[in-house]
Amino acid sequence: MNSTLRYLTAATFLTAGMAFAAPANANPDGPCQLATSNVGPRTCVQTSMYTSPTFTMGDGVCLGMLTTGLSAFDGPLMDPSVAPGATHSIALRIGQGYSPIGDWGPTLLACNITAVVDWHNLDTGQSGTVSGFIPASQPASSRTNLVAHTGPGRVQLTIGTDRRNIPAVAEVFVP
Repeated sequence: MNSTLRYLTAATFLTAGMAFAAPANANPDGPCQLATSNVGPRTCVQTSMYTSPTFTMGDGVCLGMLTTGLSAFDGPLMDPSVAPGATHSIALRIGQGYSPIGDWGPTLLACNITAVVDWHNLDTGQSGTVSGFIPASQPASSRTNLVAHTGPGRVQLTIGTDRRNIPAVAEVFVP
């Protein structure tokens, strides 16, 4: 039991900063959808990954944790989606806290916070910021959607909050 616990703890810390990319699927007709691809005049290429967690002090006394999944795509995205018509952008899905007993259990490490995502396109020099409020009452299984219109290229993201935090940093290629 102790060796299993040590192994799981070590695996958690070793993979905390790693990102995992997933390939898209082929779909030759219609507008782009996240998680699908197309071989027509546009590629509908996407890169999906998760970042390491962002830890924050929330409202000053509340310890919080953000988890972020993202999809970088060339688009244009179909309607309905997080950003109909968007091209060469990143769709971010940000949640907070976790529930130790599943989706319907209480959420731990959740605070009223504003997620702030700073981005910098390393190839074009463009940069910007997107942000969104995440209430403490939002369940761990829910996500707040943000879209960063970065243009194509290598993009560095810094995911933090409007309070004291330890940000997550990631680099992703936007097709």
